Parts: sequence; C-alpha cells; structure tokens
Amino acid sequence: MAQEINDQQFETEVLKSTVPVLVDFWAPWCGPCKMLGPVIEELSQDNTGKNVKIVKINIDENNEMAGKYNVMSIPTIMFFKNGQPVDQMTGVQEKSVLQAKLDELA
Repeated sequence: MAQEINDQQFETEVLKSTVPVLVDFWAPWCGPCKMLGPVIEELSQDNTGKNVKIVKINIDENNEMAGKYNVMSIPTIMFFKNGQPVDQMTGVQEKSVLQAKLDELA
C-alpha cells in the first residue's frame, strides 16, 4: 500500500530519501484521483522491495507542499530523486508509463 504522508513528513520521506520517490498529490473528492488510486496501489505492490518509494499526499489536509511545488490541478504525480523534483505528470496516467519512469530513476 502506498504510504500516506503529510506536509511535516515530506522532507524526511521525500526530500531526504535515498531512493527515487513517486509522490501522488490527490484529494478524496477528485474523480480522476479516484481512478488513479488503484493504479498507484498496484505500483506500490509491484515495487515492494525495489529501490523506489511511492507516497500519497492529500492536498486538502496538506496544502503546504502542493503550494510549494505549484500543484495547480490533481491528480499530479511528481518524481523526486536526490531530493529534487525531476519530472511531473498531471491527470490520470497509465500504470506502464509510471512504471517506466520509476524504472528509469531507480
């Protein structure tokens, strides 16, 4: 299961991570986020034990990081490596596209 984080955990879990991180910025009321949710969960299961991390952050409850990274629409997927954002995708994405990006960063 993808790890749920909050604004306070973002630095530790994402910026200081020693492995690449996929961050799903989402909200419970967002239809496309609900469509993407199962994809994120599958990716999380498929990548258990691999050299990547997958986290979710609810922007309704944690809007500081969404503001900091200019998340204007959701779902937004950001990829971080060595504490820096390296790619961003907005909207529902296919699992294969997200997995290919994780593989590229790992």
